Amino acid sequence: MEQRHFFKINLNKYGDLKKQQEVENKTFLSVLISFVVISLIFGGIIYYFSRELDKRIDSRTKLLADIRSEIKQFQESGDYLSTKDLERIAATSTERIFWAKKLVALSEKTDDKIAITHFTFKRGTLSLYGITQVEKDKREFDSIDKFISSLKENPQISTDFPEISFIRSNRDKEKDVDILRFQVDCIGKENIKRGN
Repeated sequence: MEQRHFFKINLNKYGDLKKQQEVENKTFLSVLISFVVISLIFGGIIYYFSRELDKRIDSRTKLLADIRSEIKQFQESGDYLSTKDLERIAATSTERIFWAKKLVALSEKTDDKIAITHFTFKRGTLSLYGITQVEKDKREFDSIDKFISSLKENPQISTDFPEISFIRSNRDKEKDVDILRFQVDCIGKENIKRGN
């Protein structure tokens, strides 16, 4: 018996290789397109943030230049103060009233016979309102006169208020005690200069 040999030839092998190569080409092309698209997106984002950062740097640089220019102007104008500017500065430092010192001095000059009930400061005049007990063995206005004299003698008060005067009073009764309600005005230097 004769032995026969059979050979199998796959005629589709070329077709399979071609198909596999086409699939690999499509995959490569898809990966390449995806990479290019993602690179473009990231490039666009980086470009956008770079432009925004450049704009911010430009605006900050401009702001810094403006501030330096203003500082230079102030430095230049500070060297050449006008007479009016100097008068304003002098008025601010010399015409202000230090109220804390005034109130301390006022409390020191108010004795136990007088009580300040309230005070006001309007248009350069300090008005003091108080009460004092009427004593039978003394004149009604003795304690008020003494109070006014002590205010005039105190430089903390008389410096800013050179004119201190009695304005009015009226008798009253408080819990069966005769009292005298009074007002004393301390007139400021500016009012005296203006003639008020």
